[in-house]
Amino acid sequence: MIEVCEMRPVESNVFDDRRSVSTIERRDMFAEREQCCMSECGNTPASSHSLSVVLPAYNEEQVIASTISDVLNVLNTWQMDFEVLVVNDGSIDRTGAIVAALADTHPQLRLITHPTNQGYGAALVSGFAAATKELTFFMDSDGQFDIRDVHMFFPFIEEYDAVIGYRIDRQDSWMRKLNAWGWKQLVGWELGLRVRDIDCAFKLLHTEFLHQHPLETRGAMINAELLYRLTRAGGSYREIGVHHLSRIGGRATGAKFSVILRALRELFLYARKWQQEEQGHTTPHTVRQRPRSVPND
Repeated sequence: MIEVCEMRPVESNVFDDRRSVSTIERRDMFAEREQCCMSECGNTPASSHSLSVVLPAYNEEQVIASTISDVLNVLNTWQMDFEVLVVNDGSIDRTGAIVAALADTHPQLRLITHPTNQGYGAALVSGFAAATKELTFFMDSDGQFDIRDVHMFFPFIEEYDAVIGYRIDRQDSWMRKLNAWGWKQLVGWELGLRVRDIDCAFKLLHTEFLHQHPLETRGAMINAELLYRLTRAGGSYREIGVHHLSRIGGRATGAKFSVILRALRELFLYARKWQQEEQGHTTPHTVRQRPRSVPND
């Protein structure tokens, strides 16, 4: 595991006014990891590739400023050519206003707004379409992931078409873990995917692939579709364990009945559609030739 360093926070007049003390404590906890990472990088960029970071957000006013601040600080310290795309998916709180204020003072930050809530997948699709850099990385905006972990992914992105995370110690309720296990089994049965953590929102891909293979689903099915399209196109991926942190603000929506129902509906609908396309010998765009094995870290 890499480790990394506390950087001075991005200067801004916008703050999460309900930010808890645990946020500061977690930043202190990250200090040693960042220091280790910087000692590895030295004065060279963490990656020779440019990077688009996509952050889907829905009602995350309590944590969005600190999440963005961390991302900007880390990537600036890594001396990378990057952009941060925050997709506000119809939030009814101050998420959009907070991001807009930050974007006024940070040119690398862009806000994409959905007037109404369209779904997690729709937010990612908008972010992918707007990405202009060579690589695209996405993670959730809820503060449960550490952007520093993506440093472990860069050495593998030339060899593989994607590098995907799996949560080492998932900090969610037993109900969400049970739902995730059931969903994993169902997706494996319907789409033939065998992945440790399908819905882990911590993935790095080549932007070219995302632009050449537009995604169709718009709900929580999006991660399964992404990996399905990657493997169907002959792509390869590497799985790497990442840290998962406790949520310190806002409310998770992944376990809502409406979200689960939509995911199930999309799974069965599109699984049949894609099977029919395969039977009709529809040939997908292929990706660059890389190893076909799928090793786990």
